[in-house]
Amino acid sequence: MTRRVYYWPILIVGVLLIAAPFAISLPSKASAGQAMLDNFHPIMQPASVKETVSLYNNTFVELKPVATGGIVAAGEIQGLVEGLAQGLHQTPAQVEQFLGAKYPAFAQLLSAFPQLVPVFKNVGPGLAHFKPLVTTMQNNVTNYAQVDSLPNFRLFTWFFEIPGVLIVIFALLGLGVFARRRDEGSSTSSTETRVVERS
Repeated sequence: MTRRVYYWPILIVGVLLIAAPFAISLPSKASAGQAMLDNFHPIMQPASVKETVSLYNNTFVELKPVATGGIVAAGEIQGLVEGLAQGLHQTPAQVEQFLGAKYPAFAQLLSAFPQLVPVFKNVGPGLAHFKPLVTTMQNNVTNYAQVDSLPNFRLFTWFFEIPGVLIVIFALLGLGVFARRRDEGSSTSSTETRVVERS
């Protein structure tokens, strides 16, 4: 009887191991974590991160002066057209027609500059905003690879459930629950046999 007392804490530990994952919503959280790892897998590969860093530094950062100049240039376009009109002895409308006919891409670019000013103004803040993201990706390639090498997160619930079930079974054996049921079953069977014999 005294020895059975020691099995109660073991039983409680086993029950806690079984219940705790569901109490903290581990199955859904682990599934979400694995989905996130799977989604980031192609993005966080060394070659992909290297390309991201290269595009950021060698393309987007290099375009910042263009955006800064574009803001100023947008305010000078009208003056440019009027200056060309005076030099060519034409009206501004004729200059615009001339540019549209001879240099359509340049004319389209000039006409688009005023509409692009809000975009140009966002380039500097955008680069500042994405810099930490690019740096974080670059600094965590190895960390991501180590986390990604872990077993599937969806299995984590079973890392608690299986030991919990085994511990509960062990505790119940120690408490004699199964033996008691077996004894009750055999005693019931013996009673029924004696009743049959008497009748």
